[in-house]
Amino acid sequence: MKFPGAGLALLFITVMFAIFVPTEMPAEPQTGIEGVITIAPARPGPVRADAPASVPLANATWLVKNDKGAVAKEFTTDDQGRFQTSLPPGRYTVSLKGKKTGVGHFGPFEVDVVAGQVTKVQWQCDSGIR
Repeated sequence: MKFPGAGLALLFITVMFAIFVPTEMPAEPQTGIEGVITIAPARPGPVRADAPASVPLANATWLVKNDKGAVAKEFTTDDQGRFQTSLPPGRYTVSLKGKKTGVGHFGPFEVDVVAGQVTKVQWQCDSGIR
């Protein structure tokens, strides 16, 4: 026995189910750090009015160490000096990977990560050029 309009009713129920029933569980709150790292001065000599005093520190790899000094993670900035990395709650120091001595100051920067939050930072490195 056929029911007229049964196909239309089934389509209606399917669409309503798809609209009102969530298909994904809500994501856990992200915990970590994100921000921008810049470097200044960008050029030797006096800062010109038509040139930026600082520029993004692009494509630089950084080490994240926990409060015991062990490496917890590393990340690389993008071409605009931006980064984002997830970390468990705790206190960390962030330094340029491979930088031991020489001109410039590239951290360490200290940051506290709180559970369920992304800590936003803006760090500026000193190129050491004058």
